[in-house]
Amino acid sequence: MKPSSKISRRRFVSTVATATVAIGVPRVLTAQKSDKQLRIGVEGHRYEVLHNWAQLPDKYSWQTTHNVAVDREGLLYVIHEGRENLKDHPSIFVFDAKGKFVRAFGNQFQGGGHGLEVRTEGKDQFLWVTGYQQLKNFAKLTLKGETVWEKRAPMDSQLYPKDEDTKPVKRWGRDAFMPTNFAFLPDGGFYLADGYGSFRIHRYDKDGNWKSMFGAPGTDAGQFNTPHGIWLDNRPGRQPSLVVADRANKRLQWFTLEGKHIKTLDGFILPANIDILKDVLLVPDLSARITLLDKDDKVIVHLGEDLAWREQVLKDGMKLRSSATGEGWVSGKFLHPHDACFDPAGNIFVAEWVNTGRITKLRKVG
Repeated sequence: MKPSSKISRRRFVSTVATATVAIGVPRVLTAQKSDKQLRIGVEGHRYEVLHNWAQLPDKYSWQTTHNVAVDREGLLYVIHEGRENLKDHPSIFVFDAKGKFVRAFGNQFQGGGHGLEVRTEGKDQFLWVTGYQQLKNFAKLTLKGETVWEKRAPMDSQLYPKDEDTKPVKRWGRDAFMPTNFAFLPDGGFYLADGYGSFRIHRYDKDGNWKSMFGAPGTDAGQFNTPHGIWLDNRPGRQPSLVVADRANKRLQWFTLEGKHIKTLDGFILPANIDILKDVLLVPDLSARITLLDKDDKVIVHLGEDLAWREQVLKDGMKLRSSATGEGWVSGKFLHPHDACFDPAGNIFVAEWVNTGRITKLRKVG
């Protein structure tokens, strides 16, 4: 998470209030706990909450968890931001469907690991990764962690200083390259969000050649303030479009595949990423909730929604984020969902932006 994207307490509380009005909130079943199960959600979208689902071997430690992705075999991949001085510790962990540790790799992403997606190409699957902070890169890996290729700033765009593609340095600003996430096209091409840098969306062809870009810093339609997450919206009955989580502008924006603005949906707080399963769109929001939208982009439910809890997270944020034991965390509630994804069965995996890591499985039960 970019430090400069934080907002003041006063503005945050105001944002919470306006967001609650802007998006109509259906009745939400609060967390219900029995001796065996904790469930949240509404009818048709009810989930058992498994906060401690993924288990690590003792030789590894959780760090700041950022993104998650699932492959077609049901393995879950988790990337950590990590720390620059831990080059001997992997930043990517892999777990099976029961939460059992499978393997780890990705030491090279320590200190800036961010975006993570699994993409199928023919019979093969690949892991796509973005790095920010001093890494300032994006890469294609095999599912075992071997590098297929690695790229840096697209200098053909003429946006970046001359050393941005050859000399990674920590530099924030609109001339920096700080990629956050990918969206993939059916023809093999892809989009790359420079969510912490230039606030542009770059488009590449299937061979990884830069083709074009769109967007600019700002608040108008088609402009961005931290375009953090992107996804191809190809839900049934729709013309395929690109949906962008315009985080600090508190909204989603949809674009044609050529980058022309289609529509905006307001009422979010800090929307961080996007995933889709069938006709449901999933939005993890850094402000302590997960939103599900239906085929008409109407809110189905805000999972974990609780204004009093959000205010507590804001008030005690540093203490809660830094807790090594999870002291103060509440079962069935979220602190800072940074990413979330579906698996084919409709379960949801949530990665939270907390210093000691937190991966939650929401097992769909109805």
